[in-house]
Amino acid sequence: MKRFFKPIEKDGSAKKPTLSAKHEDDEERETTASEAGSEKKKEPLKFVTWNANSLLLRVKNNWPEFSKFVSSFDPDVIAIQEVRMPAAGSKGMPKNPGEVKDDTSSSREEKQILMRALSNPPFGNYRVWWSLADSKYAGTALLVKKYYQPVKVSFSLDRTASKYEPEGRVILAEFETFRLLNTYVPNNGWKEEENSFQRRRKWDKRMLEFVVQLSDKPLIWCGDLNVSHEEVDVSHPEFFSSAKQNGYVPPNKEDCGQPGFTLNERKRFGAILREGKLIDTYRYLHKEKDMERGFSWSGNPIGKYRGKRMRIDYFIVSEKFKDRIVSCEIHGKGIELQGFYGSDHCPVSLELSPAISDSNEG
Repeated sequence: MKRFFKPIEKDGSAKKPTLSAKHEDDEERETTASEAGSEKKKEPLKFVTWNANSLLLRVKNNWPEFSKFVSSFDPDVIAIQEVRMPAAGSKGMPKNPGEVKDDTSSSREEKQILMRALSNPPFGNYRVWWSLADSKYAGTALLVKKYYQPVKVSFSLDRTASKYEPEGRVILAEFETFRLLNTYVPNNGWKEEENSFQRRRKWDKRMLEFVVQLSDKPLIWCGDLNVSHEEVDVSHPEFFSSAKQNGYVPPNKEDCGQPGFTLNERKRFGAILREGKLIDTYRYLHKEKDMERGFSWSGNPIGKYRGKRMRIDYFIVSEKFKDRIVSCEIHGKGIELQGFYGSDHCPVSLELSPAISDSNEG
């Protein structure tokens, strides 16, 4: 989501994670016999998505609280957006979006802080995949428990293993019985420009093609989707419908309003759900507006966006999974960002029941 404020990080308040003598390269993290032994689960059932608004800042300032949340919910998969760590590669050289930059003293220190946090409990039980931008912008990460290793991981809507989506906005993990798509959808912006409305239209068109073409396996699509589908998904519909930036009014009235709540975005999102035979799991379970816990993004607690909130972080699943949806919860509440862990987004969780064939085994 395009920011209206920058979370305040107090000088000297950074809490560095406990240093660990053990350091593993991501590519060497493999499932061991003891991890896979007694628990022969065929597929992940518990998921969390969270726009961290800079994973490094969250590690420095909010990690104990977020770690406690992860330990409590114990997700099998954690999807993160807005990692904001630069891809590996020297200045002027090709970048490797699958690795974190470490070719300067400052980048090495930042990577060390991040990787040590991810090697300590409860995160040491996960393998991590990265899809990163060239700079500290956007980017996604996917953490999967080691005994649930996916069959294949790719990083673009084209599903090409060697291709990464610009700005690291996609990680697609294919498991035995379903696909999991983690996306940080481009913000619509405010103007009829290439990096604003036009970029989002192109993304939505590709996303529609993706969900229609890949119907051979059920899909779990999660992340910051940067859209509030219905009026019930925003705290103040009139405020968001009439929002402007510097007085600019788009030529098409259906492009007017808050990015993420324009009529055109909402219509295109509805078409993706309809044509892809997909279900918004949170709204499927929670029909009514919840002014306390019903929104995943919150505006600046100071100023005109105080109390203005949107639900833009989702778990979308194929209709085939409808009867397996156990819960989908938004874990932040109130206008003071309780449960947001320093971000302007809070975690959202999904839990599925085991497939019938799995529950009949053992």
